[in-house]
Formats: sequence, structure tokens, C-alpha cells
Amino acid sequence: MWDLTHELGSGLPYPGDPQAAVTPHATLDADGYRVAEIACSTHSATHVDAPAHLLADGATLGSYDVETFAFDARVVDCTGFGAREAIPAGRVPDTDADLVVFHTGWSEHWGERRYFDHPYLTAAAAARCADRGCHVALDAPSVDPSPSENARDDEPTGYPAHHALLGDERLIVENLRNLAALPQRCTIRALPLRVDADGAPVRAVAD
Repeated sequence: MWDLTHELGSGLPYPGDPQAAVTPHATLDADGYRVAEIACSTHSATHVDAPAHLLADGATLGSYDVETFAFDARVVDCTGFGAREAIPAGRVPDTDADLVVFHTGWSEHWGERRYFDHPYLTAAAAARCADRGCHVALDAPSVDPSPSENARDDEPTGYPAHHALLGDERLIVENLRNLAALPQRCTIRALPLRVDADGAPVRAVAD
């Protein structure tokens, strides 16, 4: 199995989000046992977005059966795309998989500000995934451009790729890692915490 998950509390939070943290609450010396406190947003580290993330009447994670999060995945090599470069619809494969995974290689920049200058999906690419009934995953913080001092005037505004996917009740798994190790076709399990929310951290593994 391949672990595709960033450690919770590592890296930089998405701009505007709180930093995730795992801190001691009780210790062996003081209390005779260990308990840690976990603080994070629903979109910390490796996580899944549900439609409620951006849509007023969007489905929450509780609307999906647990089997939904075990994906037949098709990995697409997008490592040739550079900083803040759009991945076009032509990169979406003709596949019967239920998850398209865009391998950008950007997880190498985890913990750096450069991480937020990742490649992103065009709205047309996201719409093509939705039209084919595919959920989407990638090793970057967002399917849309992220805020950065390097943002360009010709980039899309808002969250068009998110809306194309979430509006069709497709899930989005973000901040994966270790995608270079995967075969082109594999099973990916990205099981969220059991919270009926707009998203949640996941433990993502592939086999």
C-alpha cells in the first residue's frame, strides 16, 4: 500500500485558514496517561471537499455512503505543468474510473509558500470530469488557483473548477502526496473523519 497523506499539523494552512495542530493535553508525568488535543479546519492537510463547501444547498459528507470513498482511480501525469499553469480539458482521460487523479508533482513543495503557486484545472477540465461521472483528486491545495503574491491577472476568479465538480455532486480530494509511486490504475481509499460537514481530513492510501 502507498500512503498518500500529509501529516496533520504539517505544512502551511491554506491562506485564510487556521493552522492545524496536535498538542499535548495530558502527559504521563503529570496525569499518568497521554491525551493530545487536535485542532484543525475541515480542509486541513489531506482532505476531501463535499458540495456543501461552496454550495448553499450542497450535500455534506454525511450524504455519501462510506463505499463512495473507495475509488477506482486513474492517475494522469501532469508533472509537465508549471507554476500557476492551467491544466486543460484535453488532459482528462477517456476512462471508466470513478476518480481522476492529477499528478502535478507539487507535493514536493509542501510546507513552502511556493506550494500555493500550483497548477490548477480549467473549468472545462473540471466539467469534463463531472460529465464522465468522475470525482477528482490532486497533489495540490486546490483545483482552482490559490491566493498568492504571484497570481496573474488572466487567472480565473472565484472557484469555477470547484463549482463544476461540486455542482454535479463530485467529491474533490486535495493535498495528496506520493503520487509518483502509483501505477496508472489503482484503488485509492480516502476515508474522511465521520463528520457531517463540508469537508474533512482523510487518511488516503492506495493499492
